[in-house]
Amino acid sequence: MYPFPDRRVLLGLGAAFLIVGPASAEKPLRVGTTAGPVGQILAFAADIARKGGQSVEIVEFTDWVTPNEAVADGDLDANLFQHVPFLQAAIKARGYRLVPVEGAFVLPVGLFSKKVTQIDAVPEGARVAIANDPVNAARGLRLLQTAGLLKLTPGAGDDASVADIVENPKRLRILELDAAQLPRALDDVALAQVSFTYLFAAGGNPRTALISDGQGDRHYTLSFVSRPENRDDPRLKAFIVAVRSPEVKAYVEKTFSGFLEPVW
Repeated sequence: MYPFPDRRVLLGLGAAFLIVGPASAEKPLRVGTTAGPVGQILAFAADIARKGGQSVEIVEFTDWVTPNEAVADGDLDANLFQHVPFLQAAIKARGYRLVPVEGAFVLPVGLFSKKVTQIDAVPEGARVAIANDPVNAARGLRLLQTAGLLKLTPGAGDDASVADIVENPKRLRILELDAAQLPRALDDVALAQVSFTYLFAAGGNPRTALISDGQGDRHYTLSFVSRPENRDDPRLKAFIVAVRSPEVKAYVEKTFSGFLEPVW
């Protein structure tokens, strides 16, 4: 279900290190995240933490698998890149001993196109790309349902799959691709589900979404995640205070124009 890298290249998958804070006797807090908006915000928050005397190391990854593996193995103290439904699916698939600690942001997912400018112009038989991991595939299908392009089994939730499609009046052809590849797939498909994480990283404009979700929906809140024994780590608690500061909130609202929603 999830491609898993060898541990010897754990920190070689496009990972970038940002070490913030002066050398100190206290071991630096190591937090994993994904490149893009969340990594950018955590770097800003880490600078605030540094001014308060805390040493924080932010480790950026280019995939959605390695950050959980790194926390589970003890290579990182915590991560911030996923919502709780994604975490629950990862725990079910991999058996991780991981727990959500505190919510941070809601990062939307949208339907984008280079072929049409409105949902009702999506042609019959069009190819539509969604994420291939189970929870985000379900999120894409539910977004397609909200857009009126298909209907799912009543009550279909975070485990919805293409098998739950009960009405597909335009006979759309659903393609499931790695989430990181979806912005590039826009050249080849009529419509694609794109996480704003990868949209911003690819230089895309969130205002071009034909429809999006997330804003105001706390179900998709990105949360700090740690091992159970680390959830009360004073270093992690202190950094979460820095992340949830008014300065970070103002930075998020200014930098991402309301498209990324703080939950505090």
